[in-house]
Amino acid sequence: MKKDRHKLHCRNEVLSITKELVGIESIVNTDGEKDIAKFIYDYLESHPYFSENRSQLVMEQTINDEKERYNVIAFVKGTKGESNRTIVLMGHIDTVGVDDFGKQRNLAFTPDDWMDNLSNESIPEQVQKQLESGDWLFGRGVLDMKSGLASNMYLLTYYAEHPEQLDGNLVFIAECDEEDSSHGILSALKTLKKWKDDHGFDYVAAVNSDFVAPAYEGDENRYVYKGTVGKLLPSFFITGEEAHVGSAFDGLDPNFVAAELTKQINYNPDLSDTALGESTMPPVSLKQTDLKPSYTVQTALSAYVYYNFFVHSWSPEKVLDLLKEQATIAFTNALTSFEERYKTYCQMSNQPYRSISWKPRVFTYSEMLETLTTTHGEQYENHMRAFKEELERDESLDPRMFAARVVEEAWKFMPDKSPAIIVFYSSLYSPRVALTGDTDDEQKLLQALDLAIEALQPEYSYPIVAKNFFPHISDMSFVAMSDQMDDIEYMVENTPSWGKKLQVAYEDVYDLNIPVINIGPYGMDGHKKLERMEMTYSLEIVPNLTNHVIQEVLK
Repeated sequence: MKKDRHKLHCRNEVLSITKELVGIESIVNTDGEKDIAKFIYDYLESHPYFSENRSQLVMEQTINDEKERYNVIAFVKGTKGESNRTIVLMGHIDTVGVDDFGKQRNLAFTPDDWMDNLSNESIPEQVQKQLESGDWLFGRGVLDMKSGLASNMYLLTYYAEHPEQLDGNLVFIAECDEEDSSHGILSALKTLKKWKDDHGFDYVAAVNSDFVAPAYEGDENRYVYKGTVGKLLPSFFITGEEAHVGSAFDGLDPNFVAAELTKQINYNPDLSDTALGESTMPPVSLKQTDLKPSYTVQTALSAYVYYNFFVHSWSPEKVLDLLKEQATIAFTNALTSFEERYKTYCQMSNQPYRSISWKPRVFTYSEMLETLTTTHGEQYENHMRAFKEELERDESLDPRMFAARVVEEAWKFMPDKSPAIIVFYSSLYSPRVALTGDTDDEQKLLQALDLAIEALQPEYSYPIVAKNFFPHISDMSFVAMSDQMDDIEYMVENTPSWGKKLQVAYEDVYDLNIPVINIGPYGMDGHKKLERMEMTYSLEIVPNLTNHVIQEVLK
């Protein structure tokens, strides 16, 4: 590995590591996650530094996980000075699946063969030009995010060879299960905390290396991110009043209310969270269904809908407050529309009109819980404890449907069963991270990133642009958080799956709270058949940007 005053010459080595990683089929929730962890462990173990310092490299099984899989975690202690300042380099080893490749499945893991094949296929003009340029690599995981992982592996081994250039310490995490439930990073936090105690590490910054992409068509910026978006899954259990379809106006179809709710919430820019000059994508529905088990000619008793919801500054409590308002508006609109249509039908059919008695009723799960425990006490609590234990035996239920079934069962105990909407959370909360510069460590990291961009921009022809929030869900959310623990406790109180299907030690995240940025490979079509990565930026600029940040933060 050569180094001149300004730049690490690492393209070929990072490319070689990338191809080796891509060649391992490490699809999330498969045995491939074990295979790639073993490869990375063996790769690092063969390095003289780790051969001599075996306690500084571990392959650890995840905890509280139904799958057997592993993280690889290592550290290099710098010898340039006596500082305990420590930087964490992190990246995930799993990928999404390859069903989109069809019969060409095996080619997904051999980039050179896949690109030879693509040269004979009909592909979009832009993709064709990129393929012919010789500067783009195609295949599953080349972008998301094995080239970023390769960059971190290169930097770790570089400093393993040159600890005299490191005034502090470098921790490397290759975590599994990022594409599903983040068991990898959540397990790794325990090791980070242990190493902090055992070695006196002062974690001052973390650099994630997940992929970046154009923000819009024609966007030529290469983005680095100071923090990340947060993600919630607000969910709505909607009860109606059953009726025979031959007398439809005798009841209230919860699907009718659900449709109005989705109309109110979907793509609504009023529900975009703006902070530090950047706005989240507004919510969009991810599921909408009724809970009838089979066909009947009765209208449904209840419906269920949930929405993706991104946050930059809003707390889980703020989001539920906003959505209670939106649900009340939707419920009111649904009842108004119902009444107008019922009146019109009565006029058409010469039937007497009877005024409707339903009113918009919207509760959070914790509000419903308070009513039920006050009304029924231990009888309700014991019943629900047994119900959840029985429900947990059904392995086909994911946390979202588990939550719906818990709310559905709880609803049976409500004293007033007239139509209502219950709002709650049904999935893991990925906390938001906003780097505001309020602490010395944040200021130093932000300054280091600016200086790194300034140093590398003259060597690269496209703009390198820093933004405040990584726009996708990533494991960055589990090394830092901008929420307070009170915010987390509110979320937990409104998550019916908590403690059964869902459980996260957010206190570990809060305790470590490492300022985190993302410097990752650039490319297009992540998670798609034509996933591809631009090599000049990803294999040359990315490792050097990260290295500049390391040097500046530890200066």
